[in-house]
Amino acid sequence: MSSPSSSGPLAGRTILMSGGSRGIGLAIALRAAADGANIALLAKTDTPHPRLEGTVHTAAQQIRDAGGRALPLVGDVRSDDDITEAVLKTQGEFGGIDIVVNNASVIDLSGSLDLAAKKYDLMQDVNVRGTFLLSRAAVPVLRDSANPHILSLSPPLNITPRWLGAHTGYTLAKYGMTMVTLGLAAEFADDGIAANTLWPRTTIATAAVQNVLGGDQLMKVSRTPEIYADAAYQVMLQPSREYTGQTLVVEDVLEAAGVTDFSRYAAVPGTPDDRMYPDIFLD
Repeated sequence: MSSPSSSGPLAGRTILMSGGSRGIGLAIALRAAADGANIALLAKTDTPHPRLEGTVHTAAQQIRDAGGRALPLVGDVRSDDDITEAVLKTQGEFGGIDIVVNNASVIDLSGSLDLAAKKYDLMQDVNVRGTFLLSRAAVPVLRDSANPHILSLSPPLNITPRWLGAHTGYTLAKYGMTMVTLGLAAEFADDGIAANTLWPRTTIATAAVQNVLGGDQLMKVSRTPEIYADAAYQVMLQPSREYTGQTLVVEDVLEAAGVTDFSRYAAVPGTPDDRMYPDIFLD
């Protein structure tokens, strides 16, 4: 392995991430890259998309520019073969895997009568099945890491009518990601593999917010992906045997790390905290 270009706490450590061509996943990858981490991205966007910025290749170049090493893997987390290949190629390129980030996710907030069956299946396949199979495929390699982590970008299990009934198909898929992660935390605790989830209190300025949720108006009262990235970074530094099985909230993680001023994360500078739009699943 060549020496990392930076020397932060994640220097030389290897992250395998689903998705990551843009948005929150890319922000997490760039934060780790600043330390000199190795990042493998299993993502579908091989060529530019008309409505989405970036490809797995442009993301890989940004990771390199930020000080990390990158392995772009064009593939689909719905494909068992792509998952197996991603784990093998990541291990072959970087010598192991220390962290799995389950970032790939599909969102559709349609009510039950309006949700297409294909979209229901897609959310289950990417969000739940993808999280389970990518994490499971990496477990034998994670066992060899000194501080192995699985981190899923999914919410706490808030089993209230407000959220269960708001968009049942999507709620099932996101809560499924969380249940998979909590199950893995319990199942592999003796191996020292941490598994946690992470979710923000406010909406994050991403393509999903722009294109699916609320357009320009919601983007203006959202926070940047960097707040998610900084929280994820803190989680990945924790001792895996002690910090596991938790459904974490971005702002709580940062506060525990001593960050109390979130103003720099406003998508529109100067927007006060009390104007930020609350994300779903949190009361």
